[in-house]
Amino acid sequence: MRLGLIGLGRIGAFHAATLTSLDTVDSLVVHDQDPAVVNSVVERHASVETARTVEALLASGVDGVVIAAATGAHPELILASLAAGLPTFCEKPVSKDMAAGAEILRQTLIRDVPVQIGYPRRFDRAFVEARRAVTAGELGFIHTVRSTTLDPAPPSDAYVETSGGIFRDCSVHDFDAVRFVTGQEVVDVLAVGSNQGSAVFARNDDVDTAATILTLGSGTLAVVSNSRYNGRGHDVRFEVHGSRDSVAAGIEPGWPIRSTEPGATFPGGTPHVFFMDRFADAFRRELNAFTEVVAGTIPSPCTVAEAVEVGWIAEAATLSLHQRQPIRLDDLRDRKTGRGLAAD
Repeated sequence: MRLGLIGLGRIGAFHAATLTSLDTVDSLVVHDQDPAVVNSVVERHASVETARTVEALLASGVDGVVIAAATGAHPELILASLAAGLPTFCEKPVSKDMAAGAEILRQTLIRDVPVQIGYPRRFDRAFVEARRAVTAGELGFIHTVRSTTLDPAPPSDAYVETSGGIFRDCSVHDFDAVRFVTGQEVVDVLAVGSNQGSAVFARNDDVDTAATILTLGSGTLAVVSNSRYNGRGHDVRFEVHGSRDSVAAGIEPGWPIRSTEPGATFPGGTPHVFFMDRFADAFRRELNAFTEVVAGTIPSPCTVAEAVEVGWIAEAATLSLHQRQPIRLDDLRDRKTGRGLAAD
């Protein structure tokens, strides 16, 4: 299989290493606007070829495309790949703008070309097991979900300025995990946030710490916690509490927390400090699944429709933060798409 990779920044370079190690990938064609990062990837991987432009990459005989470019480029690149009829993997989000996300969804349906959006927690073994336990009914009815993503240090100022905010670039992983594990849709969103760290967040109308309460269709409450400043390490957990049992992903030796219980020795492992280390196996499983999508043996395990739904949740959380009130997702969609006016 011959694949294309657009974008060779931190995650793109990581994907290049993963893709070239897969038995199903014979060659990789890469493109990035920075020649230095292209040269660096080529020097490390013998099976890598280069393309001067996106157009050249799409026309180079690749069987599928992986998009790891900056968020702002996602809509244009997905549409270009769809126009070329190529199965596509794109890092989240589909778009910071919901109108663009809706158009990509429309084009996906029209062209019938598979697109997979990158949400690696769907491929983490513990998250998959939590989903199985919920689906099997082992927990009874689900009353509370807690999803946590705490980063050890903030991203660069340049990233903050273009990310679209904490809900769109960080919390979306939690929002997707809530839908994936519970199998439920979000009805209402209430979000709050604060800033105690760098002034770059406030300058960009963003927060460095956020908490979001999602009300799900059955009445389940999901509490999502996020921060850019978790000094002990990269903390990703997912708890599901039911009327008969409770399960959790992320409670393991590398969990970056220190117990104050007398004599406690757990967790005793080296704390996770980087998301690529925490989810290395999940990233590999995710890209391996994409090769199966390209081969036509499985459908997309995370469709544009699912990613757009997560985008609406992030949009609602952002509005809730600034308006200081809960946001009902159906009302938000109606206002943004004009469905309510059409119904009238």
